[in-house]
Amino acid sequence: MNGLQLAERYFERYGNELLDGEFAACRERIAAGLAGDGSDCLGFDDEQSRDHDWGPGFCLWLADADYAAIGAALQRAYDRLPKSFAGFERSITEWGGGRVGVLEIGAWYKQFLGHPEDPQTLFDWLRIPEKYLAACTSGRVFHDPLDEFSRRRRRLLAFYPDDVRLAKIAARCMSIGQAGQYNFARTLTRGELFAARYAETKFCNDLMSLVYLLNRRYAPYYKWLHRGLLALPRLGHVVHAQVAALVSSADADEKRAHIDTLCAAVITELQAEGLTDSGSPFLVDQGPQIHAHIDDPALRRLSVLIG
Repeated sequence: MNGLQLAERYFERYGNELLDGEFAACRERIAAGLAGDGSDCLGFDDEQSRDHDWGPGFCLWLADADYAAIGAALQRAYDRLPKSFAGFERSITEWGGGRVGVLEIGAWYKQFLGHPEDPQTLFDWLRIPEKYLAACTSGRVFHDPLDEFSRRRRRLLAFYPDDVRLAKIAARCMSIGQAGQYNFARTLTRGELFAARYAETKFCNDLMSLVYLLNRRYAPYYKWLHRGLLALPRLGHVVHAQVAALVSSADADEKRAHIDTLCAAVITELQAEGLTDSGSPFLVDQGPQIHAHIDDPALRRLSVLIG
């Protein structure tokens, strides 16, 4: 049983009872679920995950006025729930507090978005790290009659505005081409082994980020970036396998061959979506073509490297 399943079962057993008791009058104004930071919210947790910030628990999200009125009492009642469930007990580290329990909706979103409301402008969207958008759209909502929490979540799950997505795809093309197709070989020739390893890692990171963008999914925290590819229909399995082969190889020529294969696969997808008609195998040549599709004048004026 993974952490998300455990949380839902724990809520069904004790959460419903809690909301049907002394807080029955507010039940229709309380959202419940599990989302945010943590491998359990992404469904990637395993036995190793259970040593920190994992175990029975769920979030109870309240609008600002409700949080002021009943938040403290609801938290006290939540704290009285059994600590053990289904053979597990929650482990909390110094940095793991506030992941479950009673939370104010605006404050919860602000920790990821930098603002209690949804992004309002294209530039708001552009500045939020993808891993934070992945975190606040992770997990599952079990109960939300008021729909205040879920309404914001649905807007974020709808993904970036098209112009922001294009800006990010164009910028990834530039960084992928520079790191993998250009700098990796040059640093090896110079004997700069750290720089070569860094170029290889950046190439893989940014290429995987691009695959998430093509699939209209937010790229998660780096630890789960590679594993998460397996859930993506466009290039997910192909890139997962090729990246694994690239980082496993100790042969420079093999690495360059994997880089070429990955870049060719990405260009085919970009062409299939109609984002570029360039026949160049160099992704740096693709970036400006994609950037030119941006409609918003202010965003289009930004450097193609920004995204």
